Amino acid sequence: MKILVTGAAGFIGSRVAFMLAQRGDQVIGIDNINEYYDIRLKYGRLREGGIDAGTLDMPFHVYFHSSLFPTNYKFMRMDISDKGAMEQLFNEEKFDAVVNLAAQAGVRYSITNPYSYMNSNMVGFMNVLECCRNYKVDSLVFASSSSVYGMNSKVPFSETDHVGSPVSLYAASKRANELMAHAYCKLYGLKATGLRYFTVYGPWGRPDMAPMLFTKSIARGEPIQVFNNGNLSRDFTYIDDIVKGTIQVLDKAPVVADCENEVPFRIYNIGCSSPVKLMDFINEIEQAVGREAQKVFLPMQPGDVYQTYADTTKLETEIGYKPCVSLHDGITEFVKWYMSDKNPLR
Repeated sequence: MKILVTGAAGFIGSRVAFMLAQRGDQVIGIDNINEYYDIRLKYGRLREGGIDAGTLDMPFHVYFHSSLFPTNYKFMRMDISDKGAMEQLFNEEKFDAVVNLAAQAGVRYSITNPYSYMNSNMVGFMNVLECCRNYKVDSLVFASSSSVYGMNSKVPFSETDHVGSPVSLYAASKRANELMAHAYCKLYGLKATGLRYFTVYGPWGRPDMAPMLFTKSIARGEPIQVFNNGNLSRDFTYIDDIVKGTIQVLDKAPVVADCENEVPFRIYNIGCSSPVKLMDFINEIEQAVGREAQKVFLPMQPGDVYQTYADTTKLETEIGYKPCVSLHDGITEFVKWYMSDKNPLR
């Protein structure tokens, strides 16, 4: 297949693009490489995928950077909110499928920077949908989020649960993406699958997420902030399991006859289905780093939720997804990468 991966310099997107190319697909990756967090990490991920990015100032829409390995992967710096550039790309490349992982991420960041979410998560996603429709893309896999469950107190979270009470603009934008995609599937026959990602961690992870923040501070002997006085649980899932599941979903597009109201649209939770207490997570990092954390306990932050817990029964039954990396092994691999010369932020 010829596949477009958006957000290809991101944590999940960089690995998905690389793994698809490794197995033999023709892959084009795009990313706007914004400065939400340190771009050295984004360029480092590209280099891991064989993309010789050169300086930390890659120009927009100029030319493709071809991977040295695997050679069937190309990357271009592009913003999905740029309608003209997206239309030109789709017109020229004739994609069979799209994996849309580009988005403005971060719950807390959405409190102070709301317009960046509207531009990327709403306008950008609209451009993806329109291009899929107008240029006859067969199927779309797109990133949603566990944050759509909002204040839902029932656990584990199931795809059939109420998702009408988001507690952040980020969550609202992700729920809107699901509704927009469903409408396009109904109106135009696009086959689309939304993945509600739960907390993902591992090598090359985002620096604004707990694993990187905690490991950095613990390794330096600096205090860490523990919100809600540590009374939080997260469904931590290792990056390799997430990537494997995403590709499994891509390989099994919705079949009209199997979908509700014969609309070729599906939503899946994708996580570990085994929530971990925040204090236990911190303890694993302490063991891997070899140093005890100095903890500063703080109240709950706006937009945060007490617990995330994925019911992945549907994904396991229909797709065959099954995470296999334990928290201990995953944290060990993450800390090993963090302490290595591969980490540009160490």
